[in-house]
Parts: sequence; C-alpha cells; structure tokens
Amino acid sequence: MSLFWSVIRQLTEIEAMATSKKVITREEWEKKLNDVKVRKEDMNKLVMNFLVTEGYVDAAQKFRMESGTEHIDLTTITDRMAVKKAVQSGNVEDAIEKVNDLNPEILDTNPQLFFHLQQQRLIELIRNGKVEEALEFAQEELAPRGEENQGFLEELERTVALLAFEDVKNSPVGDLLDISQRLKTASEVNAAILTSQNHEKDPKLPSLLRMLIWAQNQLDEKAAYPRITDLFTATLEDPAV
Repeated sequence: MSLFWSVIRQLTEIEAMATSKKVITREEWEKKLNDVKVRKEDMNKLVMNFLVTEGYVDAAQKFRMESGTEHIDLTTITDRMAVKKAVQSGNVEDAIEKVNDLNPEILDTNPQLFFHLQQQRLIELIRNGKVEEALEFAQEELAPRGEENQGFLEELERTVALLAFEDVKNSPVGDLLDISQRLKTASEVNAAILTSQNHEKDPKLPSLLRMLIWAQNQLDEKAAYPRITDLFTATLEDPAV
C-alpha cells in the first residue's frame, strides 16, 4: 500500500474513533502512529521526489548514493535549474534559448507559457527603462497573440499600463515588477520542463503536509489529541485537558 493511502486509511480510522469529542492520550496516539507501517523505500522516494522537483542537485546526488534510490539523470536537474535561474534573474531571452535547447516542443506546444515568457521579457524592458524598445516589442511580438486570445490581451494591456504611471511600484499594476512575478514565471517554466521529462510537476511532500494540517483541523472538532504544531520538528504537543 502506498504512503498516501496508508495515511488516509489511518486518518479515517482515527476520525471514526473520535465520533464524539474525547481526549486521546499520548500513549493511545503513539500506539496508533506506530501501527502505521511505512516502507523505508517509500520514504526515500518521497525525499528524492522533493529534491529532484525542487532542483537540489548536490543533495539529490548525495541522497541517491546513501539511500540507493533508483538512478535518476541528475544532469536534467542542472539544465532545468539553469532555466529557472535565468528567469529569476530577468534574463528571459537566455531562458527561452535554454528551454529550446532542452526541448523545442515545450514552447511550441504551450502557447500560454511562451506568452508569459514574452510578457516577462516585456516587463524586464520596462523595468530597465527601455520604453521605445518595450513598445516595439509589445506591438510586434505580443499584440498579435493578444488578438487571438482575450486572456492574453488583458494581460498585455495590464503590462503596458506600467508605462502610464510615474510611481510604478505604488500603482495598481506595480506587482508585475515585484520579484514574485519572476518567481511565478520561473515556476511555470519549471513545471513545463518537468512535465516534458515525464516527472511530476509538483513535489509530493508539501501536499502530504497540507493533508496533515487539513486532517488535524478536521479532527480538532471531534477530539483532543497530541497534535503536531511545528512541522519543522514534528513534535507532538499534548492535548489540553
């Protein structure tokens, strides 16, 4: 049974046990936790999945050697991270070139991703004060795509609006110049590359942690039990009685 379904089964049993609000002692709780059998191999795959997806090359290499996890071509991580870093640094042209070197079909088959990269390129031109070049680029490269897609047109209009404000950072469109916009575009490119390489685009570990938080919130309504309040240490906190 997979780790995911083992956790789901155990949570279901615990929730069924707590049909009315009751106190579950640490001893009872730890016995339940110990009854959950998780294979070390599954845990290793979970960790490796996180390291590969997030691009921690050195850590993935060391973990693979120590755990004996199945072979993964780590050079693909290096290439993917080079693309991500280029976008995060504002070097969009370089990022597009690197993506095409990896697999030209990624952008050929994903018009939304290509538009967002071009949009980010426009943002960088505006950020650097290249107004005339930005207007020319918007007209020649982005406007034709906006004519074909209403969503693209709205995003283009919002981006060009950056030129209309003297105090851009405090304008209604100032968020486009924030680092979070670069990170958003970089994340989209990263996910597309992972998909093209038959990898999952999102790591499993954060999803499991979100599921843990959701399950605890559900159980809080029915029982007092030793809960995890700090995900970094996973320390159990005794219930208030």
